Amino acid sequence: MLVRYLSRVLVLVCMLGFGAGAYAAGDSQYKLGSGDVISITIFGEEDLSVSELRLTDAGSFSYPFLGEVRALGKTAADIERLIIAGLSGDYLIDPRVSVSILEYREFFVNGEVKSPGGYPFKPGLTLRKAIALAGGFTERASDSKMMIIRDNDSSRTPTRASLDTAIMPGDIITIDQSFF
Repeated sequence: MLVRYLSRVLVLVCMLGFGAGAYAAGDSQYKLGSGDVISITIFGEEDLSVSELRLTDAGSFSYPFLGEVRALGKTAADIERLIIAGLSGDYLIDPRVSVSILEYREFFVNGEVKSPGGYPFKPGLTLRKAIALAGGFTERASDSKMMIIRDNDSSRTPTRASLDTAIMPGDIITIDQSFF
């Protein structure tokens, strides 16, 4: 009985660990954009560390010794490498840099919801949850005519979505009217 219990606990711990790793891997591929908030830590250099930095509308930020840094479309790891390259040699010897995403840019819900507008993104968000954040459907809403424009889609083409569709930062969701 004890062996069975311990084996179940071990399986649960492994599942939780792999789930967290999967999210961390997804986060490492996340492309930064306008409105994201990052932190920059330069180990041993508190004057160069920034605890909270919101990217501008152009997707950039100002950083000491480097000036304006273009972060749009780059990952946190890309920014780390850029800062290391910029600070190495002239300013620091072998800088150790960590860039973390503190806050993701908003997603937007419009159309037939009770409270249209921008909402803060949280990992694991689905269209069903996004609609709930926007106050739910109006009485005229169609639960089958929902479209998403992905922020990372350069063509900005609306695509059909279901209630279980994953939402990403910067997405624009439109809920159409039902005819009946």
